[in-house]
Amino acid sequence: MRRWLPASLIAGALVFSVAVYSRLPDEMPLHWGLSGTPDRFGSRLEGAFLMPLVMVALFVVMQWYPSRDPRAPNIAKFRGAYDSVVTATIAMLALVHVAVLGVALGWRIDMTTVGLAGLGVLLVLIGNLLPLARSNFILGIRTPWTLSSEQVWTRSHRVGGYSTVVAGVLTIVCAFIGGSVGPSIALASLVVAALVPVVYSYLLWNRERHGPMND
Repeated sequence: MRRWLPASLIAGALVFSVAVYSRLPDEMPLHWGLSGTPDRFGSRLEGAFLMPLVMVALFVVMQWYPSRDPRAPNIAKFRGAYDSVVTATIAMLALVHVAVLGVALGWRIDMTTVGLAGLGVLLVLIGNLLPLARSNFILGIRTPWTLSSEQVWTRSHRVGGYSTVVAGVLTIVCAFIGGSVGPSIALASLVVAALVPVVYSYLLWNRERHGPMND
């Protein structure tokens, strides 16, 4: 059932698009800059259906790929966590989609707040699930060093889980900081959260070459 929850979210997004389509303006904002000001506009057809199509494509790829991964048995070991990440990602995209259409309909929505808060919650969830991931080629910290050593993979994902949760919490806080300061801090925290496990995986791998590691 969990694997098909994303499909229900996608169906809901499509139904919402169809329901409000006639009330959408011919041209509507589709992207917002760090300052929270719209910096790209598009047609209502694009606004109503591009994101649901992206969601469909992502869902199909994420359902199809595990059986094609060279380390498919490893994905089976954490399939519940994998499906939770897929569902949470689709939910995040659905939230953004509804918010974008809501702005076009005249709802009083701060897209920066919605986007950063949603992203922060997603990061906290992913950070908690990341240590459950086993070596594979689609989900996780896939560096040459983690993919070459099970021990490096495991320990790097433990650290990556912590850094991702911290970045998620900071991103949620930044959602309520006005101007471009909040998004800038959130972006910086994401970069640091991504770099920490990558650098750590290299250091572990380099250390492993010179002798066994202890947990």
